[in-house]
Amino acid sequence: MKDRKEDITANLAEVEERIVAACAAAGRRREEVTLIVVTKTYPADDVRILSELGVRHVAENRDQDAAPKAAACSDLSLTWHFVGQLQTNKVRSVVGYAGVVQSIDRSRLVAALSKEAERAGRELGCLLQVALDAGEGGRGERGGVAPEGVEELGDLVAEAPGLRLDGLMTVAPLTGEYAGRQQAAFERLMDLSTDLRRAHPAATMVSAGMSSDLEQAVAAGATHVRVGTAVLGVRPRLG
Repeated sequence: MKDRKEDITANLAEVEERIVAACAAAGRRREEVTLIVVTKTYPADDVRILSELGVRHVAENRDQDAAPKAAACSDLSLTWHFVGQLQTNKVRSVVGYAGVVQSIDRSRLVAALSKEAERAGRELGCLLQVALDAGEGGRGERGGVAPEGVEELGDLVAEAPGLRLDGLMTVAPLTGEYAGRQQAAFERLMDLSTDLRRAHPAATMVSAGMSSDLEQAVAAGATHVRVGTAVLGVRPRLG
């Protein structure tokens, strides 16, 4: 365990240095960017180490992994972000532990989350996942709503009981006009965020950038970066 803590401490320090440098290059304050550590495939022990090291935001993308891990770490002061594609039959479980769902991409999911948040007496933060590789009116390869669907879906979330519209999220696309152009993709997301905030001024959160492209996300203006591998190492293959 000692070796593991030393590894995570060193990795976290390196990521912190990258974020500090990216903020300086962009003329931004370090406080403007929140680190979310993606803990998928890693055990609750790692989450505890992260908490000891001052991490307050962690993310998961599969409910079957996240639910028991969140339960095992329920004594920690953490905000859990759900960042994966979410099926409606998993909504009740996810609402039980997640503070933010970053993958809102369809009206049916909004309705299901609203129902469960109300039932649980909770307010759930919501980010619309924007698919910059989606055809008009379609969904992206990794889920998400097309840019032209953001306004309508945002209004739906904002009006839904138990839900709070916090902002937008994207994953740099592997296909389409933004493939290999991460900073351009993140700048497009910022433009969409500006449009969204005209109707919903409190929806200021912009989640973009991962281990390989967090610098481009910070340069574009992201408020949150989601980093897994650079902090916790190369993930073991899932069986």
